Amino acid sequence: VRLMESGGGSVQAGGSLKLACRGSGFLFSTYCMGWFRRTPEKAREAVATIDSSGTTDYLDSVKGRFTISRDNKKDTLYLQINSLTADDTGSYYCATRPCDDATPFTIATLFRGLMYYGKGTQVTVSP
Repeated sequence: VRLMESGGGSVQAGGSLKLACRGSGFLFSTYCMGWFRRTPEKAREAVATIDSSGTTDYLDSVKGRFTISRDNKKDTLYLQINSLTADDTGSYYCATRPCDDATPFTIATLFRGLMYYGKGTQVTVSP
């Protein structure tokens, strides 16, 4: 399993970014996908998830600003981030594991069990 994130950068508060994560080495359409971040305040925080059927879940603080989506034809996961604030500064990682019908794939379950993740992409928001 390989995941490669891209799209990070430095933006001013209020700006937008679209992160992408290209997957390879696995059957992308059957895997559950998510994004988490590492920030100065929190070692690791799940921000958005999407399962193989397209069901999504979000961290409360990003609802309405972040949108997770996937393009199975391109083996790519996306995270559209709008209305960025300084609190969003951090390294953003794409994560995945095979979907399990017995366990909902949500923010609460992202870090439970096996998880593959990429090297991350940095998002820096200036005032």
